[in-house]
Amino acid sequence: MDIQNKTVVITGGAQGLGFAMATEMAKLGANLALIDMQESVLADAKAALLSHGIKVNTYVANVSVESDVEGVFNQIRDDFGNIAVLVNNAGILRDGMLLKYKEGQIIDKMSLQQFQSVIDVNLTGVFLCGREAAIKMVEGGEGGVIINMSSVARAGNMGQTNYSAAKAGVVAMTTSWAKELGRYGIRVGAIAPGVIRTSMTDAMKPEAKERLVAMKPVGRLGEAEEIAHTAKYIIENDFFTGRVIEIDGGIRL
Repeated sequence: MDIQNKTVVITGGAQGLGFAMATEMAKLGANLALIDMQESVLADAKAALLSHGIKVNTYVANVSVESDVEGVFNQIRDDFGNIAVLVNNAGILRDGMLLKYKEGQIIDKMSLQQFQSVIDVNLTGVFLCGREAAIKMVEGGEGGVIINMSSVARAGNMGQTNYSAAKAGVVAMTTSWAKELGRYGIRVGAIAPGVIRTSMTDAMKPEAKERLVAMKPVGRLGEAEEIAHTAKYIIENDFFTGRVIEIDGGIRL
């Protein structure tokens, strides 16, 4: 798909991986609809992206709230017309062990709220945004592409019961949607990043970062721009659908 002058919606698009993908899409001439929770970071992202000479609109919404999602996608349709691409990127972390046992007794456990909050954003949010984007794409009659952000943690990772479960579910939805939506000219793919260099990893203790780097055959953390390049590939390759691409530097959790 050529996305010049077409509309790309990115959730969590004002910072981190979302902003890197927005920048890549802007370079390709796409118009952008960015969804995030913080108005201030959305304003900063918009100011930076407008330098590419494209249209950028921003929207404050909680992707885990059905009424928010329905309202924002209706507004995007009104503002832009047809939606060509959705990047389901919004997500949170609430890491913790399933239980902690010390000196003969359970001293802590993952709370239901800790589990559910991650499922709400990382899985239910993907479902809601994917559903609403697909509706707009079908109604528009021009097909489209949906990209869901998963993680290598989808295979299961210590201390991430909630996150791993959500990211595995994202891949299952990706495959299901590709089979259901292909008849409407909609392709669906997923990206499963490994550990990517962000402000969070930059703030890690040097010894912790060294351990992460040592786990990767390429000898470094990934860059946000490399994930953005993968999104570009999925959009541009019209034979790609129903699959997940692991961009992880060879790490195995």
